[in-house]
Amino acid sequence: MLNYLNTFFPIRYTVFGLCVLGLGLSLLARLSTGVASEATVCALVFGLLTGVGVYDLRQTRRSVLRNYPIIGHLRFMLEFIRPEIRQYFIESDNETTPFSRAQRSLVYQRAKGDSDKRPFGTQLDVQAQGYEWINHSIVPTQIASHDFRVTIGASTAQPYEASVFNISAMSFGALSANAILALNAGAKRGSFAHDTGEGSISVHHRQHGGDLIWEIGSGYFGCRNADGSFNEEKFVANACTPQVRMIELKLSQGAKPGHGGVLPGPKVTPEIAQARGVPMGVDCISPSSHSAFSTPVEMMQFIKRLRELSGGKPTGFKLCIGHPWEWFAMVKAMQHTGITPDFIVVDGAEGGTGAAPLEFTDHVGSPLQEGLLLVHNTLRGVGLRDKIRVGCAGKVISAFDIARLMALGADWCNSARGFMFALGCLQAQTCHTGQCPTGVSTQDPLRQQSLVVGDKTERVLHFHQGTLKALKELVQAAGLDHPNQITAHHIVRRSSDHKVQSLGQLILTQMEDGILLQSDLSGLPHIYQRNWPQASAHSFML
Repeated sequence: MLNYLNTFFPIRYTVFGLCVLGLGLSLLARLSTGVASEATVCALVFGLLTGVGVYDLRQTRRSVLRNYPIIGHLRFMLEFIRPEIRQYFIESDNETTPFSRAQRSLVYQRAKGDSDKRPFGTQLDVQAQGYEWINHSIVPTQIASHDFRVTIGASTAQPYEASVFNISAMSFGALSANAILALNAGAKRGSFAHDTGEGSISVHHRQHGGDLIWEIGSGYFGCRNADGSFNEEKFVANACTPQVRMIELKLSQGAKPGHGGVLPGPKVTPEIAQARGVPMGVDCISPSSHSAFSTPVEMMQFIKRLRELSGGKPTGFKLCIGHPWEWFAMVKAMQHTGITPDFIVVDGAEGGTGAAPLEFTDHVGSPLQEGLLLVHNTLRGVGLRDKIRVGCAGKVISAFDIARLMALGADWCNSARGFMFALGCLQAQTCHTGQCPTGVSTQDPLRQQSLVVGDKTERVLHFHQGTLKALKELVQAAGLDHPNQITAHHIVRRSSDHKVQSLGQLILTQMEDGILLQSDLSGLPHIYQRNWPQASAHSFML
């Protein structure tokens, strides 16, 4: 019964509705008595609140107020009384919450075009173990532009000049239509890439024409047969459109690697069904593994085939590192076949998703630093690093995040939550319920109307440009000309109360080029000594 009523008059509008009703009753009482009395005061109060509610529903800058007229102001009143950025250090007993709130506040400032400057120095404990910084130069450089680029697929027919900062994989279905529209419009205006996520390419991805990285998961959405197997003709139809700039084969994602997923039938709307190529109203299944290949060699051959079918567009794969021998088997398959992907995206286990089992989000998959280092060093060890570009994703939000990860071997970074914050995400953590208060992660047509595409497009663009401008300033301060010149020796970490070391001293970041091609591995870390000889190009198993 409650859901039925909610369809006609959303419960979140109750306060606004009561104010309108109160105004009507007050005016009726005033007219019936003909005497100025308490009814006049009530009419003024309810009239004022009704006016506020009408304004909230019509304004375009704050999604919360459009979804929660009148009562949404309570959130902003609390922020005014006690700014969020102070809550990190005085309220929370959850060590992950301070980080997320601080980063969200930074994104909001940049997305709105506000100054991100602040007085009184750092609010971090610079003496704490784990504190990191980038060393600066006494002779800083001057860089003409913050538009840093990396060439992906230089040897292909259609190489792509990508920004070093792009939108990470988020599917239509997980995000609302308006969220996809705003993200892609921002990508178009800022000339950076928008990863479709495994939900394929929807009409909302196409409307503004922003560059797309088409992610193809185990469900082969957008290029599948009725039985869920890969369909070449459907792949060609999508891949050869000019808007698709790269093809990304998804092996796993950091938040739930090896899990797969199901979108329940009632959530498979006509738009989602059309984009994914699945029946409407039927459970949409993403298997935990691919059916198009079963061995590392077959995987490389499949990547080659995708590249050929797309007309020579850069083609690679994304994974969260799990068993090291499986990753080593992929590299050995590259050596065996002579087929190399144009890029590899490393997804960290700390990355997010709309919904995943708690154990998977907390305890399955390698964190980004460890996964990135293993991929970077292994490719160096076999002499392939110069041929393959490496991207990464996993809680990448600030310019320092980008600088740090490029120091560890990444050529570019993707961000999901950063751009969600730019859209207005509050981390209400109701993504899986369809009750998103800001219209970002819901298919409810009324809720997503609160996200005004034009306004949020500007915020997506401002966040991207502001972050790259901050990266430019970091690079200049370090005396460099491009973020790809940042090394692990530029980044310093306090490893204990009395010791600081560069990341180059703390971790192995630059394996000697070609060293894995030698027979003697005795001087290498144990993970290579034990697992590299056992890995096979013909099997993912030991």
